[in-house]
Amino acid sequence: MLEIIDLSQEIFTGMPVFPGLPEVKITVHQSDEELEGIVDSGVVSPAVNLLELGEHTGTHVDAISRMGREHRAQSIDKMPLETFYTEGICLDLSHKGLMELIEVEDLERALSEAGLEIRRGDTVLLYTDHYRRAYGTDDWHRGPGVSVEAARWLGRRGVAAFDVEPAAPGVRGVSNKEVHRVCGELGLTHYENMCNLHRLVGRGRFRFIGLPLRIRGGTGSPVRAV
Repeated sequence: MLEIIDLSQEIFTGMPVFPGLPEVKITVHQSDEELEGIVDSGVVSPAVNLLELGEHTGTHVDAISRMGREHRAQSIDKMPLETFYTEGICLDLSHKGLMELIEVEDLERALSEAGLEIRRGDTVLLYTDHYRRAYGTDDWHRGPGVSVEAARWLGRRGVAAFDVEPAAPGVRGVSNKEVHRVCGELGLTHYENMCNLHRLVGRGRFRFIGLPLRIRGGTGSPVRAV
């Protein structure tokens, strides 16, 4: 029987967002009571909610255009859908702590221990358990992330994308900016703010789906990753 594992964060007012990005606000734009002419009911039944959020809210994927101004033509609506519908593997890197870099040797060791290989076009999910350990805490934005060399190593193997649990693919202030540049240079993307990756460890190969919204000129998009 098909099993679908939800890898996506819930989107809600006041949820954690990357520092400097738009805060999330969800309000009732129109209620069923308004539509039906009911007054003083004491309850509000939303008919239409207004969402105020950035493209890089919650579990999301970056467009190649996000990686640098020279890639501006490769917005999220221009990227092939095959990028977001791939085979996937999950590597156990849960020994990595706050602000630690995931290096090439870490990836090679995790692959060996899992008995897996990276194939061209794969999505590689990097389980660090950072979501369960730190989401909603002061440590949330101090997560582990890939080194520049690790990002380049993944890109040279032809992966479609790699996925991380923190809100940044690299370590903030250490490798994150350069990791974005490397992704643009090598033509791969990344997903951020993943969750439930612990449920994929030891499961071998699987189908990964993380389709973005068709935002004209978008630099990224929230996804329902499964």
